[in-house]
Amino acid sequence: MTMNNVHLTISYDGTDFCGWQRQDKSNNGRPVRTVQGELEKALRKMLKADVKLYGSGRTDSGVHAFGQSANFESPVENIPVENYIRALNGLLPADIRIVGCRYEDEKFNSRFSATSRIYRYFIQAVNPPFAHESRYRWHVAHKPDINRLNAMCACLKGEIDCATFAAAGDASLSTKRYLEDAHFYWQDEESGLLVFQIEANAFLWKMVRSITGTLIECDKKGFAPGEFERILKSCDRSQALTTAPASGLFLYKIVFDGTMRHDRWNNS
Repeated sequence: MTMNNVHLTISYDGTDFCGWQRQDKSNNGRPVRTVQGELEKALRKMLKADVKLYGSGRTDSGVHAFGQSANFESPVENIPVENYIRALNGLLPADIRIVGCRYEDEKFNSRFSATSRIYRYFIQAVNPPFAHESRYRWHVAHKPDINRLNAMCACLKGEIDCATFAAAGDASLSTKRYLEDAHFYWQDEESGLLVFQIEANAFLWKMVRSITGTLIECDKKGFAPGEFERILKSCDRSQALTTAPASGLFLYKIVFDGTMRHDRWNNS
């Protein structure tokens, strides 16, 4: 049977999910609600067959996505890509949407073909968010100093041991990651909407939230930029400060046309 490699781009509100990855026995031997699980359920209804979905990033409970990437082998030939979008969005719950679809060659894999992942973290400074925004932002009561924050971010580039920011229980073989970029910018300074963007070949468990929270706490305490670099280079989890909540974090984009870094760093 000829199989077609279908590549989906997915957005979701992660608030009511136990993360991306299917967990069949987490709740006293019963499955919990996950993004992968809901998508595979919809695909089963559409294609009348079981398919395995391969995602680019394993987002945690409560984490959202603008542009998650996943692929699967479809047993049905010649379905126009727009039909996948229309049919799946008709079968999926309202907190998941297919925003893109295309066919790939047989070697493509959303996880292993990705060269980097980009996350964005949304921070609402000073003014509390409106009610409809509160699921998607972290409210901090002070106005961060963006110049100090970006000075601290200067050390987040290149091959780095990120052990300081790995959550207990992370099962990665290596805590080293290659960071392409990390910086803050005001999306709307007047309203207090601050964004932290970070790009790396892969991420440790809760790494982005730990880095974000530590940066914001260092700024709040008025630390010099060198203090954050000291925390990073300590490779000591106990040196990390606040872990930012999941609500403000979005998997923004999966990059496939960048530089392929070390293959052993395939966690995300």
